[in-house]
Amino acid sequence: MGAGGGFASHALTLVARRNDARHVTSRVGKSMIVADVSDHKESTCRARRAGQSGCVMRLLLVEDYRPLRQSLAKGLREAGFAVDATGDGQEGLWYALGNEYDVIVLDLMLPGMDGLEILKKIRAQGRESSVLILTAKDTVQDRVRGLDLGADDYLVKPFAFAELLARVRALLRRSYQEKSPCIEIEDLRIELSAQRVWRGREEIRLTPREYVLLEYLAMRAGRTVSRMDIWEHVYEFNSSASSNVVDVYVGYLRKKIERPDKPALIHTVRGRGYMLGVTS
Repeated sequence: MGAGGGFASHALTLVARRNDARHVTSRVGKSMIVADVSDHKESTCRARRAGQSGCVMRLLLVEDYRPLRQSLAKGLREAGFAVDATGDGQEGLWYALGNEYDVIVLDLMLPGMDGLEILKKIRAQGRESSVLILTAKDTVQDRVRGLDLGADDYLVKPFAFAELLARVRALLRRSYQEKSPCIEIEDLRIELSAQRVWRGREEIRLTPREYVLLEYLAMRAGRTVSRMDIWEHVYEFNSSASSNVVDVYVGYLRKKIERPDKPALIHTVRGRGYMLGVTS
């Protein structure tokens, strides 16, 4: 799909409601692309019930069709991701090479530079972000080419938002070698899909920012994570927040997680950052 003058050549329709569900529809020539976001509210309600509306991992969305891009970005943010979004291929490449993303959701037919060219360039630069191709191209040849160029997954339009979300979370677990949707560190248990936390038998209620920080540290348990790394992954590119908030929220998190009769789990590594885990 194109933008600018090419955008005007397509008959674009935004369907607000069909069978009590929201759809984004783009008619290009004789083909129709429908991205079903009817599961948007259901897929994010568990996070909101648990009070988790913050940003967990950093994601880049490159999709040129504005209604679809806006809808997906909104859903991903509500599901707990820091999202940078663009509809231009050149800008998408600039984002991908200038920032560290956990996942890149990449359309193929883009103005400025197509998705496969972006994929080749970011892999040539050694970028290891997981890449999920999101496109209307559904032939076996198209899928094979994308995967051979370094994509990690391939989702064909139309798609359900719940499936996109599940695939993104699976890519995150694979990236951090977490096959289970639950992380356990000593007696601390984190359910990634429901975004709920326990210490022993006690469920711990966290604010969105506190959960963001805990999950990010848990994905790197046993390793020192710098304040800057935490800040860059928790906040979006255009955020005005200061890296000083990391120290503030580590303090909040410690008050809720730590117990005087149990081993400390959150450790300050002087001059370097923080580590989650049990030290000897």
